[in-house]
Formats: sequence, C-alpha cells, structure tokens
Amino acid sequence: MPTPQFRSQLAAALLGLLGTAFLMNSLTVHPQDKDDKPSASQSKESSSGSSSGATTTQSGATGAGGTSSASGDKLSQSDERMLKQIAEANLAEISAGKMAQDKAQSDEVKSFAKKMVDDHTKALDDLKQLAQSKGVTLPSEPDKQHMAMEKKLQALSGEKFDKQYLQQAGDRAHKETHRLLQRASSRAEDSDLKNYASKVIATVESHQQMAKDTSRNLKSTSEGKSGAGKTKSGKDQSSGSSSGGDTSSGASSGGTGAGGGSSESPSSSGTPGASGTSGTSGTLGTSGTSGSSK
Repeated sequence: MPTPQFRSQLAAALLGLLGTAFLMNSLTVHPQDKDDKPSASQSKESSSGSSSGATTTQSGATGAGGTSSASGDKLSQSDERMLKQIAEANLAEISAGKMAQDKAQSDEVKSFAKKMVDDHTKALDDLKQLAQSKGVTLPSEPDKQHMAMEKKLQALSGEKFDKQYLQQAGDRAHKETHRLLQRASSRAEDSDLKNYASKVIATVESHQQMAKDTSRNLKSTSEGKSGAGKTKSGKDQSSGSSSGGDTSSGASSGGTGAGGGSSESPSSSGTPGASGTSGTSGTLGTSGTSGSSK
C-alpha cells in the first residue's frame, strides 16, 4: 500500500495538473473576449466620436437654417414697413375706385375706376402671397390719410366728384404709390419684395397716364358745353341788336316823313333836307319846298 507521503505527493501533482489545465483554458478563452469587447478607452473614444458627429450634424442643420433665414424668409423692419404701406395704397385705390363706379357722372370716369379696382385687386393678391411667405400680416384697410380723402369724395357728386376723384385718387395717390414702389425696388433688402415692386411700377405708370387723359377729356367736354352756351347767348344778343336797328330805322323814317309833311316854308323844308340821313330824306325836303312855292 502507498505510504501517506506518496499519497500527499500524488495529490499535489494532481492539483498541479488541474491548475495548469485551468490556466491554459483561461489563456485560450479570455484573449478572444478581450478582442470582442472594446476597452474602456475605446468605448470613451467611440462615444466621443458619436457625440461629435451628432454635434456636427446639428450644427450643419443650424447652418442651413441660418442660410435660409439670410435669404429673406423673415423681412427686416424696413422691408416689412414698406410691404404694409404698399398694401395700404392698394386698398385705398380699390376702395376709391368702387366708390367712383357708383357715384361718377362720366362714363369715362367709371371706366377708369373699374380699371383701378381690377388692377389693384390683382396687385394686392400678389402682395398677400408674398407677405404670407414672409410671415407678415397685412393691414385690412387704408391708412387714416387715405380714409380722410375718401370721406371728402363721399360728400361730392356730379362733375365735382369726377374732377376731385381724378385729382386725388388718379393723380395724387398714384404719385405717392409710384414713389413708394421706386423706393422698394431700389432699397429693399429682400429680393422678392424688390421684384414685386419693379413689376407693379409699370402698372401704376399706366394708371397715371390714363388719369391724365381722362381728366383732359373731361375738361374738353366741359369747355365744349360752355362754348355752346355762350354761342347761343351771343345769337340772342345779336338778334336783339338787329331788332333795335329796325326800330331806329323806323324812327328815322318817321322823322323824314315828318320833315316832308311840315315843309311849309323854305327854311323848314331846307333844314330836314340838310340834316337828313339819306338822299331820300333830302329829296322829300326839296319836294316839300316845291309844293310851298306853287
């Protein structure tokens, strides 16, 4: 039988073999785990990279938004003010034009007013689309100055209304609108507002010329009527003068007859003959003298 000492050595040898086998197994398995699992440093770097990528993406998106804003999605205060002023001018022309269509006496003025309503309604619709794209709310009625002008027009009628409408809405208001559009086309920061103003300027200029032509035609018509009245009055006066001339002729004839009838003496007959207005009266005077001599 083995001695206790031998058993002890055998047990130690077995334990040594088991330990060696366990160590070999650990060396075989754990390097793979080490390769499969990233280290803390690698995880940190990866996390940092992802965060940086996200930041870069977010920064890129912000940059894109900034570029979009710079391109004119939001108007400057100056551009927004001009946009609203142009809207008020269009509203004023539309409102005054509708009034003129009802109150004007001249058909030509009514035709002009209809043109104003149609063209400025289209211009306002285009402006509303532009304002909506820029996030601007436009006014819904003309400014106080234009409303005061309409109040004055409302109190007029007939030829006075026609004349005043053409002066205020056709001429004066269009000059103001033209200056406003010129300023927008040259000074606006937003390219869309500039393009709109440049396009509408031509329409306003045609309205200005149309207002001048209509006003000139009204003046000519008015002067023609006045001239016809003067001509008729002149004829009446001429007729009266002619009638007066006939009366004077009658008086002259009466005087001549009286001269002829009263020629009882040479001195009496000679006086009418000398002062007679015609040879006939002189002859009558002479005839009277001859009768007296017999």
